[in-house]
Amino acid sequence: MSHNVVAMILAGGKGTRLGILTKKMAKPAVSFAAKYRIIDFPLSNCANSGINTIGVLTQYEPTLLESYIGNGEKWGFNGVHSLLQAIAPRQTDEGANWYKGTADAITQNIDFLDGLAPEHVLILSGDHIYKTTYNDMIALHVASKADATISVIEVDPSEASRFGIMAVDEFDRIIEFQEKPKHPKSNLASMGVYVFSWKLLRKYLIADKENENSTHDFGGDIIPTMLQDGLKLQAYRFKGYWRDVGTIQSLHEANMDVALNRENFNLYDDYTTRIYTKDTYSPPQYLGREADVKNSIANQGAIILGKVYASVISHEVLIEEDAELNYCVVMENCIIRRGAKLSNVIVAPNSIIEAGATVNLNSDSIVLVGGKVTK
Repeated sequence: MSHNVVAMILAGGKGTRLGILTKKMAKPAVSFAAKYRIIDFPLSNCANSGINTIGVLTQYEPTLLESYIGNGEKWGFNGVHSLLQAIAPRQTDEGANWYKGTADAITQNIDFLDGLAPEHVLILSGDHIYKTTYNDMIALHVASKADATISVIEVDPSEASRFGIMAVDEFDRIIEFQEKPKHPKSNLASMGVYVFSWKLLRKYLIADKENENSTHDFGGDIIPTMLQDGLKLQAYRFKGYWRDVGTIQSLHEANMDVALNRENFNLYDDYTTRIYTKDTYSPPQYLGREADVKNSIANQGAIILGKVYASVISHEVLIEEDAELNYCVVMENCIIRRGAKLSNVIVAPNSIIEAGATVNLNSDSIVLVGGKVTK
């Protein structure tokens, strides 16, 4: 079995800024765009790239995520020549330790990678929304003879201080890295997607483990150390849609991008980057006689009897007569009762919006509600 490239997906994020959505599940397991979970995107990207050996590093509330990953059948990883394995922190002779940082998560699984003996390791985040194949990035890494290649995307200069920022030369070789700088020197932001030559990365991970002053993070420690040592770090310029959905605001915006087909993000346009997910085997969606649905997406099993505009409706959702939703994201198994009115709302799974309730009307802010809502 060839394991020339092994992907390691960092999927242990707690996602505290997503409030009740991540109270009982890891952020990569959160629902997105009516049909998917966030983890579907990096896993589908790997499948579409022909990368069939993957470790998914879980940590916070891993039960639902690990159950969802299963044997990898959804993404075609359950064959003889493929491997998809969820890996949680383990108790060893050194004790039981959660991953201290992104680099430490890989360090604690050096034995997993050694057993596969890859030439290259692809490091991915489990909580970003984007469609791509990684083939061109890996090809650039090999052709440029880089020690590490980092995928970057141009961001609005006013937003650059939120990201790890790269300064590059005329050949896109990285000459400086700034982690969330107050005064960024460029607008090339790291996407948290890295290709490393495994033998070299292994040496740096072991050295980082022994460094008591390290935060054991790729952006904060491994990459700056490699730059200091004069290694060749190459930037790969990503052209396309990419979002970090770590906040209620960004999660809502990304769902609206799908519903309104904006920001060049279209789930229907390119079958070479199809996103795979679990089929709920629900009955077809149903739109009632008085239903009025525009600029929205609704998954199978949804029953819509009211008015819906610019919204994302997940499976097994009931929207009763005279209910009105504008710019909303309704996650699975919710009921919106008769006459309820919602605007700019994310409704958490298994919630009930009672009859006549009004939520966030005449407001441009985004709110998250869950449970039983009566007002």
